[in-house]
Amino acid sequence: MIHLQTVCVCVCVCVCVCVCVCVCVCVCVCVCVCVCVSSSGSHLVCALLTARPQWRVLNLDVVRTLYSFSRDYSLNYIITGDVCDQRLVSHLFNTEDIDVVFHLAAMTHVETSYLCPSLFQRVNVEGTRVVLAAARGAGHALRRFVYVSTDEVYGGGGLQVFDEDSPLRPSNPYSATKAAAECLVQSYWDEYKFPVIVTRSNNVYGPRQYPEKHHPGLLPKSRHFLYVDDVIEAFLLVLAQGVVGGVYNMGVGHEVPILQLARELVTMIQDVPETQLSDWLDFVPDRPRLELRYPISSEKLRGLGWRPRVPWTEGLRRTVEWYKSNPDFWPGESEDRGNGTGIITSDS
Repeated sequence: MIHLQTVCVCVCVCVCVCVCVCVCVCVCVCVCVCVCVSSSGSHLVCALLTARPQWRVLNLDVVRTLYSFSRDYSLNYIITGDVCDQRLVSHLFNTEDIDVVFHLAAMTHVETSYLCPSLFQRVNVEGTRVVLAAARGAGHALRRFVYVSTDEVYGGGGLQVFDEDSPLRPSNPYSATKAAAECLVQSYWDEYKFPVIVTRSNNVYGPRQYPEKHHPGLLPKSRHFLYVDDVIEAFLLVLAQGVVGGVYNMGVGHEVPILQLARELVTMIQDVPETQLSDWLDFVPDRPRLELRYPISSEKLRGLGWRPRVPWTEGLRRTVEWYKSNPDFWPGESEDRGNGTGIITSDS
């Protein structure tokens, strides 16, 4: 069991740009967080700082982030860098006594992964290798390395519900790189007993999410959506009680048809009558291969006491209200695919 009061945490997050952010956080010692303009990563850092306000946070990023942590916290320091920079990452681990790593660094836009798979390979696989090697080679012994993966590594489910022992069958370049990175992480446990834990989550949604994360293609299809606050609770629970070498699914049982999601968003944002909803919907082409659903079982995580707390409608309302209150967040360019299109947003 990890006692958060006395540990140093490192969170690695890279969001769909070819950039990676590193954020270092300190708990009287130092909590290092590698992040890249990420919704989940920014919420995780904020949660850590709220729970432990004495921690110092260093944001390592190659670009100016769309959401500034400094709006909420004074103990914030920004460093320019790349999670794939072996010299820089090694320097961080050799100069800071890091106890915990949350590695969220990844490019995630599936459509873009078909266009530039080598870039996804670099960030998602090589970036993971760099952080693993630096963490293991540091003089200070790491307590936990939490690798954040995706339900897409299972491939499409049809009627099958995947648990942590289901085989990995990634069906696109993005999920293939995430599965490859998982294998790399697990090899560190098998070979060195390096204290790794892997999480695989449903689609994450919530405030500070990138507007261009639309769902492409023909209907019907559906997704399971997990509100970001519930994801953060799961991260912290796995950190405190998760078994090293283990894998934990993070998902919800409620499945949302994508057309229903689109209609709910239009109604909340534009307040238009039912007869005009179709005027606000923009359908885009399918991916080369599009899985209709990714159902996963979270019984293992529920055994630790985790339950998703935020209902779908409430989470969607909070997300829409945040965007209405933060109009400057809508970027002119997306984080990894050019100009954003569509109103439907998602992490995969």
